[in-house]
Amino acid sequence: MDGHYNIGQLARAAGVPLSTLRYYERAGLLSPTGRARNNYRFYTEDALQIVRFIRAAQATGFTLDDVGTLLTLWNGHTALCQDVQPLVAKRLEEVTQRLKEIRHVQRILTSMLAMCHAQAQDASCPVIDKLTEALS
Repeated sequence: MDGHYNIGQLARAAGVPLSTLRYYERAGLLSPTGRARNNYRFYTEDALQIVRFIRAAQATGFTLDDVGTLLTLWNGHTALCQDVQPLVAKRLEEVTQRLKEIRHVQRILTSMLAMCHAQAQDASCPVIDKLTEALS
């Protein structure tokens, strides 16, 4: 291939569904490079790099808004730490908070499981009783 992709080829090369690329376009994260003679949109190797960048940023937990900001800062070259750091710090704070919430749920579930183990298997489940109490 000569470095030009139609949208289907780009999706295959990036390992994403076609709908993902269309979504990225609607979100303003990806744009076709131009149009071929058959009036189909085409993309270059740069678009493939952008899609891979988006996927890597999403895998790290950045929102699409954050990804847009990161793409603007990166612009295919480099970005300054002073510009990227606030986004990373914000995301880390969100992840830290979510981990606290998950640990709280883990403690509750561990306690519930202990209640189940302490009860005879053919007895009324104390977990259901506890959850029912929460309704009142």
